[in-house]
Amino acid sequence: MDYQDAVDALYARMPTRMGPSLERISRLAELLDHPERTAPAVHLTGTNGKTTTARMVASLLAAFGVGAGLYTSPHLQDVRERIALATRPISTEEFAETWTYLDPFLAEVDRVSDQPVTFHEALTALAFTWFAELPVDAQVIEVGMGGTWDATNLVHGEVAVINRVGLDHPELGDTPAAVATEKAGIIKRGATVVSQAQDDDVLAVIAERAAGLEARLLVAGRDFGVERRRQAIGGQALDLRTPTGVITDVVVPLHGRHQADNAAGALVAVEAFLGAHEGSWGPGTDAPASQRRELDPGTVRAGFAAVTSPGRLEVVSRQPLVLLDGAHNPAGARALAAALLEEFVVDKDIRGILQALAPATGRLIVTTTRSPRAAPAERLRKEAEALGLHAEVAPDVAAAVRLAVDGATESEAVVVTGSLHTVGEARDLLMGPGPA
Repeated sequence: MDYQDAVDALYARMPTRMGPSLERISRLAELLDHPERTAPAVHLTGTNGKTTTARMVASLLAAFGVGAGLYTSPHLQDVRERIALATRPISTEEFAETWTYLDPFLAEVDRVSDQPVTFHEALTALAFTWFAELPVDAQVIEVGMGGTWDATNLVHGEVAVINRVGLDHPELGDTPAAVATEKAGIIKRGATVVSQAQDDDVLAVIAERAAGLEARLLVAGRDFGVERRRQAIGGQALDLRTPTGVITDVVVPLHGRHQADNAAGALVAVEAFLGAHEGSWGPGTDAPASQRRELDPGTVRAGFAAVTSPGRLEVVSRQPLVLLDGAHNPAGARALAAALLEEFVVDKDIRGILQALAPATGRLIVTTTRSPRAAPAERLRKEAEALGLHAEVAPDVAAAVRLAVDGATESEAVVVTGSLHTVGEARDLLMGPGPA
């Protein structure tokens, strides 16, 4: 079986219906002799910022000499982006070989289950299997959706990272607190929980789950955070506070206040993970807990300097300025808008920029991606009109990007957003195919 055959077989498993169940993935893991247990894990959930935070954790661990397997979702351009090391995605050959190995196990679970193993379950099993085969020293695992019933929840995350919780997928709950109940399901007994700042009712859910499982809870603002933030060329410079001290002048090559918050959470997660493995890796991790000193600042800076996060406020052109951002819910859109106003229009007429979002001002181009879940362009146009905005309709993402780029002046910026599917198609056009 070659790579394309493996990818076709994977996509054939897109579910027609989904329900809360770990039955299939549990059967599969048992048949495979539990590859998810071969390395300790950092498990991540939340509504936004999971992928970027996971990439930060993996890069920091690599800087400390920890070979980390990274599992994220969704992908922008190539499914191999989801399964990677800090330095590279799984190769086409490795993907095909691992799928070929998995195939008979998948068939056996299909045979005894009411529903075939799904796309996400199969890909999760492939990630666990590849990580075990390498082997990796650690697993950095992002949930696909939710937490409690997500296929990734087989891992016993010694560190659980919960980014800010809001409304997104309606099947997870109709209030942030209900969503938090699902996401807090990744917390395991005795774990360290690293939580971004949360609404009071959300934090109460997380704290109750943590207390019930004797897990240590660290919360942004109270236990860690961004002490100082300033713009830097190509990103931002941060002073980050952890429970053991402050590391100054950390340059993160990403834009937006939300990425600074992600960096603070990632650093604390890595500190907690390394602290659970005394003497195993890196400077600053070999002392007894009672004598623990700060993580080596130079190593932390090197880890963050190597971070990339394609499709998250990513600058792909300067003339004109073109940014890609996969904001796909209101919270993501607010973070995008704040970053644009703060970092990319600082020397321009901010009142004029805001007016560009008002009726009959500026240019809005809407289109439909190839995703089966994409909203029709005509619906987007009508939604824009309801807000008093005039929208042009383009037949596809490529045409929309060309219209925007060709019509932009040197003083204007083109922002491609709406979903990661949209960003992925735009990235194919602007940067060529292949893993992002």
